[in-house]
Amino acid sequence: MIRSMTGYGRWQEIVNGRDILVEIRSVNHRYYEFSSRLPRAFGYLEEKLKTFIKGSIARGKVEVSVSINNLNGREASIKADKIMAAGYINALREVNTELGLKDDLTLSRLIKFSDIFTIQKIADNEEEIWNDVRGVAETALKKFVAMRENEGEALKEDLLKKLDYIEEMRLKVEEEAPQTLSAYRERLYEKLKEVLGDTNIDQQRILTEAAIFADRIAVDEETVRLQSHIKQFRQLIITSVEPVGRKLDFLVQEINREINTIGSKAQDLEITKFVVDMKSEVEKIREQIQNIE
Repeated sequence: MIRSMTGYGRWQEIVNGRDILVEIRSVNHRYYEFSSRLPRAFGYLEEKLKTFIKGSIARGKVEVSVSINNLNGREASIKADKIMAAGYINALREVNTELGLKDDLTLSRLIKFSDIFTIQKIADNEEEIWNDVRGVAETALKKFVAMRENEGEALKEDLLKKLDYIEEMRLKVEEEAPQTLSAYRERLYEKLKEVLGDTNIDQQRILTEAAIFADRIAVDEETVRLQSHIKQFRQLIITSVEPVGRKLDFLVQEINREINTIGSKAQDLEITKFVVDMKSEVEKIREQIQNIE
């Protein structure tokens, strides 16, 4: 089964008090390229995600976005320095006594002294968080791969139609080629007849000239190789279970090479038309396989 390099998968789930959202998207690329968007505190997940995603993707420019929200609200703890707070209170009351001020000291006033309080981030259990994120990412990845496979199936059907058309044109070239030689032989005979008049025409000379011409315009080898390449291309996109993008790229170059050679040898307008039609389909195939993994 062939797969497109374009895909998208998304999954959101609450796991162990965390609301986790994972999005995976990709576009075509010659190799596997990974990038991620993660909360700064969870940067350590990047390499783990890169390795995890690579297990299911051979090629493509992949971007993974992860959002993690702690629903328990216990990402940090706040502690008060009671000794320092007592120091502030004693110092303020001494000032009150000495200056004869009103003692209106309350707890809310102590909040202004920020050095009394310290905020400590609760240490993450990295292994636990990774297991939670991986579970969500696994579902997102399945959706992502399924989309790639669905698009790949559509590509396969269209490619098979194009291959059928090229094969049809190839058969027409095979049918037309012998007629080209026959027509040349007739033209040569008429030309010699015109030049020599009633003089006997050397049949052997005509055969020799025709043989030279036939060797120059023969496309048998090219059409046979073209048929072989088309068959291999078809088998790959139907039966292969591995990424085939690079192999298809090589085959389409070989298909194009054989068609170009047929075109360079063509001495017939009909064959030239068939070649133009085949080249048009090959260009469409070339564009499509750029998006195949």
